[in-house]
Amino acid sequence: MSMIVAEHLVKQFHRRASAEGPASRFRSWFAAREAVRAVDDISLTVDKGEIVGFLGPNGAGKSTTIKMLTGILVPTAGRVEVAGIVPWRHRRRNALNIGVVFGQRSQLWFDLPLRRSLEAIRDLYSVSAADYRLRMSQFDDLLDLGSFLDTPVRSLSLGQRIRGDLAAATLYRPPVLYLDEPTVGLDVVAKVALRDLITSLNVDGQTTVMLTTHDMDDVEQLCQRIMVIDGGRMLYEGDLNDLKRRFAPYRDLIVTPRSPGDADRIDSGLATRVSSPGSAKVTLRFDPEEVSAPEVIQSVSSQFDVSDLSLLDPQLEDVVRRLYGDSP
Repeated sequence: MSMIVAEHLVKQFHRRASAEGPASRFRSWFAAREAVRAVDDISLTVDKGEIVGFLGPNGAGKSTTIKMLTGILVPTAGRVEVAGIVPWRHRRRNALNIGVVFGQRSQLWFDLPLRRSLEAIRDLYSVSAADYRLRMSQFDDLLDLGSFLDTPVRSLSLGQRIRGDLAAATLYRPPVLYLDEPTVGLDVVAKVALRDLITSLNVDGQTTVMLTTHDMDDVEQLCQRIMVIDGGRMLYEGDLNDLKRRFAPYRDLIVTPRSPGDADRIDSGLATRVSSPGSAKVTLRFDPEEVSAPEVIQSVSSQFDVSDLSLLDPQLEDVVRRLYGDSP
């Protein structure tokens, strides 16, 4: 069952062309308005219970797309349905079905203690007293909310505020959760806590999650599928492993010779040396479709005395960077 469906989605903004020279600020008011497409013919589908990574460089159109899916923005063209509802036409009904966390903005009341914000959301979404107690206990276990529930939101650290926002967005258990850069600026402990909660919601409640992030660890640990956009257009949609095979079809063998003097001489004959001369460790890169890892290892170890060998797959961050480089 598809929870999120977008077909040929377009969002176009108009802005005045910039003027240069003397009195440029004054003349810009009379300049012609030009059309800019932030999202240009994007189609996507997210099934119930999926966690999908929505990736792209800054300015790619990720946040604009999310805002159309949530009903904040009205599309210039195209069709959107979330749980069978057109978000911008039926905003109240849609709001009951979605939770949203924008890493740079908060839905909490800054002058109130966090507890009061969560109680207000409890009442707005008619969460029962029993469910509220149960979920607050879960939040305390996973997010350690108890230690700062009575602190005014304006006094919370970034990590605490993001954890509070995630609790607010999931308190009423929406079937769809949008997370726009939720881990930006967080420390390792806070990131782990957020990932644990997202995983728990997805496993226990079949929550559908759409995640935009620049943190590739988030993507690799949480997402079953990814979509990559740039310039408002979809570049890739599919499995993580398929992305690596298509855009980084190699593996690296890291060789540490027992004698440092062998480092500049090591060569398997089956792989390409990519490490710099003089390095204590040697990196040999090979295509697993053409030669197997055991063959490369056997070739190296039969010629040289080796103290350590390790195999590395391409890092997702490098793969996505390569994909951006191949984009038009």
